[in-house]
Amino acid sequence: MKITTNGFMKLGVAFAGLMLAASFVVVSVRARASADDFDAAGTYKAKCFACHGAKAEKKWDATHPEDQMLNSVLKGKAEKPPNMPAFEERGITPDQAKALITYMKSIM
Repeated sequence: MKITTNGFMKLGVAFAGLMLAASFVVVSVRARASADDFDAAGTYKAKCFACHGAKAEKKWDATHPEDQMLNSVLKGKAEKPPNMPAFEERGITPDQAKALITYMKSIM
């Protein structure tokens, strides 16, 4: 069996295409898993607990409209110190912010 240079080129292109397709699949699966596997309780304990307390009883009003709370989590809020930091800059997505809000309501 004789393989020519052209055959090696075709094999190389096919292998590169296969690797590219596989990387797209891996990236999409990881993105999906990270959104589905978000740990609202753990994130609350790590990022929110210090200011809002164990039962979200401090500096937070669950009666505010959800879009206002979502905006506060993502964009932050500057009133009097300590200011609410913008968690969108720290990697929190809108879906994750909604999960945090839901979690905070559940522990009240």
